[in-house]
Amino acid sequence: MQRAFAVAAVVGLVCGVVGVFVVLRGMAFIGDAVAHSAFPGVALAYALEGNLLLGGAAAGITTAVLIAFVSQNRRLKEDTVIGVFFAFAFGLGIVLVSTRDSWTTDLSSFLFGQVLAVGPEDVWTVAGLGAVLVTVVLLLRKELVAVTLDRETARAAGLPVFRLDLLLYIVVTTTIVMSLEAVGNILVLALLITPAATARMLTDRLGVMTLLASGLGCAGTLGGLYVSYAYDLAAGGSIVVVLTGLFALTWCLAPRHGLLARARRRAAPAALPVPEVTG
Repeated sequence: MQRAFAVAAVVGLVCGVVGVFVVLRGMAFIGDAVAHSAFPGVALAYALEGNLLLGGAAAGITTAVLIAFVSQNRRLKEDTVIGVFFAFAFGLGIVLVSTRDSWTTDLSSFLFGQVLAVGPEDVWTVAGLGAVLVTVVLLLRKELVAVTLDRETARAAGLPVFRLDLLLYIVVTTTIVMSLEAVGNILVLALLITPAATARMLTDRLGVMTLLASGLGCAGTLGGLYVSYAYDLAAGGSIVVVLTGLFALTWCLAPRHGLLARARRRAAPAALPVPEVTG
């Protein structure tokens, strides 16, 4: 449980930081695509009795690079390119799995998560990898924001848009693969998107949003893991339910953009016009 809590805390923090840029850029679909594109790599590694996470990382990064390259053709929208590779990768994974007679616990843990099975080396690997990812994102945050807000202006300013796209895709892919053991392939998108979306409801400032998203991600994963331990529930599903509960609470109660705040503004009587004094 100590190792599980350590991994959950690191994964929640890193997903919060990286997820901010995913949410601001409207890249939720690529998170889902990359998570599922790792599936054929895992299936191939399973068939060859290799390391499942390394296989998933290789397949995910390959797909991310292809998406970044093909998306440079502005005739095709980014979500269209993502959809093409997403469907192909998942279909290929199904074909590879169909070549085996049965599924094992290892493959099931990739799909649904098995955070309680992490070893001491996994904790250090996740911590080291997470530190590298957060450092890269924070060092290049200004350039990533510039490309997010206006690609053409960023290109005119001399920024390497394609390389920044590629870097962001690889960071997102690595974050997703790193999180698979905590929540699994099916639920990993929630860990990447939900804390950042919750923070977006609370602030318009990037720095504050990043801090809030990382804090919410860390608190949500720890809270979900504790709920799963206390009530003997699935860890990955519990983490996602807690994170979504925080989002729902914020969506209702956020001081400026929440449901109740908007309802109060609509219900407030409009100020009467002040008559103009002449003479």
